[in-house]
Amino acid sequence: MTLFPHAAAWREACRTDAVLTGWAGAWSTCFAVSCDGVATVFSLTEGRVTDDEAAPAFTLSAPSSVWAKCLEPIPPRHHHGIFAMMYRQADFRIEGDQLTFMQHAHIARRVLEIGKWLVLGNALPVPVSLNPREGARAVPAVTGRYVPVTVRGVTYQIYSESAGSGRDVLCMHTAGADGRQFHGLMADARIIENHRLVSFDLPWHGKSPPPDGAIHGSWRLNTDLYVELIMGFVAAAGLDKPIALGASMSGEICLELAYRHPEAFSGIVACEACEKINQRQTVWAAHPHVNQAQFVPEWIRALSAPQSPAEYVEQITWHYGQGGPQVFFGDIAFYSGDWDARDRVGRIDTNRCRLFMLTGEYDYSCTVELSEATAAKIPGVRFQAMQGIGHFPFAENPRLFAEYLLPILRELQG
Repeated sequence: MTLFPHAAAWREACRTDAVLTGWAGAWSTCFAVSCDGVATVFSLTEGRVTDDEAAPAFTLSAPSSVWAKCLEPIPPRHHHGIFAMMYRQADFRIEGDQLTFMQHAHIARRVLEIGKWLVLGNALPVPVSLNPREGARAVPAVTGRYVPVTVRGVTYQIYSESAGSGRDVLCMHTAGADGRQFHGLMADARIIENHRLVSFDLPWHGKSPPPDGAIHGSWRLNTDLYVELIMGFVAAAGLDKPIALGASMSGEICLELAYRHPEAFSGIVACEACEKINQRQTVWAAHPHVNQAQFVPEWIRALSAPQSPAEYVEQITWHYGQGGPQVFFGDIAFYSGDWDARDRVGRIDTNRCRLFMLTGEYDYSCTVELSEATAAKIPGVRFQAMQGIGHFPFAENPRLFAEYLLPILRELQG
């Protein structure tokens, strides 16, 4: 017996859903959700759900043991989203036309959310997000400026924001994003009373433009360029031995900074980092038949924990939808391609710079197990798993992340 609602009721809830209605347009598709071989078909014409049962282009298929966990109010890790299950659950499959799925992944995700809402016995309408809402996001008092940074004969106009006073903390954003990810921390009085948080947008990201004459879509990041941009910004911005803070690709580069330039930092906090990440590059982020502004936010959505406040998760996905052509793809060329520190993480000297590693339990890309295995190779590193947090700790749940960060900052301050 399927765990999902009756097909007619599920389709009717989809027909009246504000989110799906807002996405309606000049597109059509048909897909199915299958539980133990029992499929519910969703046919959309002009973006609106109909009662037709055409042949599905793709099917989300899993046994009831997997779907039951996905449908819990707060799913266990690796069951909290389509791509999380695709990566980490062998019994979950996306059958059929992969291109059509990637083009409509946001539609499939929303249909699943509607089904879950009904399964949990909630009344319609379905809220825009099933994540809990914490309230209005605090607006930080930031100071913005442009800092020219010259690397390999190319001058980049790097946009930077800062908030607070005291010891500098260099805040480095995740792949495809920008410094707005740190606004939650920059609004936290507990942090900025003794620290000045300084973020910057990498070239091609946020408010940092490509260099003059650059070919749009050609951005590709690698380890050496990344390090040179960071050290160039530190020097040009006049930062004196800041604390380095990053997550995901910027967590990886934190490990590289600890290896190459330990004396340049007062401490390093590498979040969601390990020595090597496999299988996170996706051709769909640069595919001409896939809407990057819809797909990339969907690709990263389930990297946030289901407990993280909706208003912050929505901001993360909004930022990712604003990325330039193939910028996310070019960052992942580093994150899950060029980056491979298996030959050197064991040589990081934590006597020259204190190193801390933090990883969220819901991160299915760089899992707690991957980070812990890397930390085991680094003498003197401090590793901690973060409960109720995913891949974007400072962006998805800044108040909770601060509970993990503040003790580290106090220790380094002392």
